[in-house]
Order: sequence, then structure tokens, then C-alpha cells
Amino acid sequence: MNKKKIINDPVYGFISIPTDLVFDLIEHPYFQRLRYIKQLGMTHLVYPGALHTRFHHAIGALHLMSLAVETLRYKGQIITEAEEEAVSVAILLHDIGHGPFSHALEQLIVEGVWHEDISKLLMNELNKQFNGRLTMAIEIFNGTYSKNFLHQLVSSQLDMDRMDYLNRDSFFTGVSEGVISSDRIIKMLNVVNDHVVVEEKGIYSIEKFLIARRLMYWQVYLHKTVIAAEVQLTKILKRAREVIQNGDELNCTPALNHFLSNRINSEVFILEDSNLQTFAGLDDTDIMAAVKVWERSKDFVLSKLCRDLIQRNLYHVDITNELPDQKKVDDLIAKVVEIYGISIHEASYFVFTDDVRNNAYKTEDGSILILMKDGSVKDITAASDNSNLQALAKTVKKYILCYPKDLI
Repeated sequence: MNKKKIINDPVYGFISIPTDLVFDLIEHPYFQRLRYIKQLGMTHLVYPGALHTRFHHAIGALHLMSLAVETLRYKGQIITEAEEEAVSVAILLHDIGHGPFSHALEQLIVEGVWHEDISKLLMNELNKQFNGRLTMAIEIFNGTYSKNFLHQLVSSQLDMDRMDYLNRDSFFTGVSEGVISSDRIIKMLNVVNDHVVVEEKGIYSIEKFLIARRLMYWQVYLHKTVIAAEVQLTKILKRAREVIQNGDELNCTPALNHFLSNRINSEVFILEDSNLQTFAGLDDTDIMAAVKVWERSKDFVLSKLCRDLIQRNLYHVDITNELPDQKKVDDLIAKVVEIYGISIHEASYFVFTDDVRNNAYKTEDGSILILMKDGSVKDITAASDNSNLQALAKTVKKYILCYPKDLI
């Protein structure tokens, strides 16, 4: 079989599949599942074009990785063919553990388990199926391989993952503020003391990268209507789990029913292999099929939440710098109890508070280092003359209050 395929990507153009192993991994059901998981959860309810998938993103990150390896080799870094394939596999599979609607339902289907944890489990399972050929890729992914800079290309403040999703998400949402110069940034990459650095002449591209990330969070990822839609989806699953565990039946796919009917935490998930296989059968279609069925549920709370999501009648969201006034929250809960004829507990599905955080540059996740012309290495915040970058390293926390629009 001819495995030297090309994929026509709307962001980068033609992308070549580099090796037979990469081709076979793309063909595997675990990876094909990513075609049915949206990259940006419910963001399409705000930006209609945001229907791209984790499959798109993984292929794009694979392409950027090939450019990064080419650049570093040109600058004298020794990267063997085996290492190139391994780092390509690591970036290809970095998001394979995502559940339905990506981050929107993170830790809800499996309590206390992040998608990175499930990615590791699926990669280990694939390694068994491929007779150990993913061992080096897993070491790079976990940061245990001898060349740490390869891990940083997969997971760091300036990895191929972030570079692809900023460009891709801005492309499909139409939010131009997220566009970054990924080609230029990659051409400026180098390695010093086993750490990825950016040459000084690329400093302005890095500044734009960090600012673009901050703007994309406020305009796209933390847009208040996106928050409303994604929180509404989480409330639907929480209510469905409550209904099922109270002894009532709800129609849904066997895979979804498995996780709603059983309290599966991280320990239980890891102990039973069947949990991983069942999770690998879940995607967005399981959730939306259930939402359409549950719209006719006898349970008022579940039925209304599902109907409102389908009709895009989402929560009203107030975003503030201070905690919402408790009296206002209590008054809204009382109104919901009266208007809908439900209990205070049930009203908590319609009126609630939470918080959101935006941190464009997390120093605890490692630094973006700039290689100065004199050979010294500085953190981007010290190397840049842009005082705004200091502010980007601080976490901005805001509070949200959600309630039905018909209470306004």
C-alpha cells in the first residue's frame, strides 16, 4: 500500500505524511476518532466557522514539527531519523486523549483525569499494538528522553501545539488578532544547553505570539457566550448523571451510559482496561445525540437545559472583577424556584457563579528564552523592551454569574 500521502490543509497547504508509522497511526481508530471531536467545543455557537477538529489540529502540529526539526538540523543540532519520527509521533498523538467537545467537558466524564493523562494511556496501548515502536515517542512526550529540547517542541510555552492552535483557531473563527508568524518563529529557533531558545531577531514575533494568545483567550476561548454554551453542556451531563444515579433510565449510547451510570475516578479508570477502550469510543456525536433525546425527558431540569442548548437559548452571563453580590444571586435563585416550580437544588442548574482565568505566559510552566547577540540567554520578559509582557505573566481572574435570560 502506498503510504506516502499528502493532506491538503486550509492553513498550511499540502502536508506530507513523513513515515509509514505515522501513516498507520493516523489510520488507527484512536486517531480517526479525533475527526469527530471539535477543537473548540461549543465555540461554533458564537463563531460559526469554528467547526474544525482535533484531527485538523494534530495534523497541523505534525507539519510544524517537521519545519522545526529541519530548522534545528540546519543550525547544527543532531537529530537522528529515529528521533525525528519519534518527536513527530509525540506531537501527532499529544491530544489523542481528548474527550467529547475537548476542554468543555474536561474532567467531567472521568473525574480527576486530564486529557494528557488519557493521552499517555492511549499511547502506551498503541505502543503494545505497534510492538514497542512508540517507546522513544512516549519518552519524549513524558520528558524522560535524554534530549530535553525535543520534549519542549511538544510541550512548553512555545511548542508546536500552541503555534498551530493559535493560527488554526484564528483562521476558523475569523479572529485576526490570533494570527502569529509561526514560520518566522520556527526559523528563529535554536538550542542552547539542551533548551529551546529563540534568536534575538525573533523577539518581536514572540511578543506578538504572547499578545495573540491573551487576545484569543478573551475574544474566543473565554468569550462569555462560549462560556454560557459550554457550562450549559456540563450542567446537562451533571443532571443526566444525577437522574440516572437516582434510578431513572435515560437513553444514550452505551459508551456514554457507562460513564454516567458509574462513578469513575482516576483510580478506577486506570485499574480497568475496559474503561480506556470505552472512552476511546466517545466523541461529540454521543453527546449531541443524547441531548436531542433528553430534550423530551420527563425530568424538567434536564429537558429544559437540553431544549435551550439546541435552540441556542443560552445563559445570560455577567463577568465582573469582583465576586457577584450574594443577595443578587439569592434573589435570582428565588425567582427561578418560583417561576419554574422547582427546588433550590434544582435551581442551582440555572443560577450559579464561577470564575475564569487568563494567563498568557505561565512562568511556572518554564520560560521562553531569548538567545541574545552576545551569546547570553534571557527570559522574554527581561529581554523585551515591551513592559506589557510583565503584565502577561500575571493571572487575570474574573468572576461569572450565570442565569436564564428570561429573568432579565
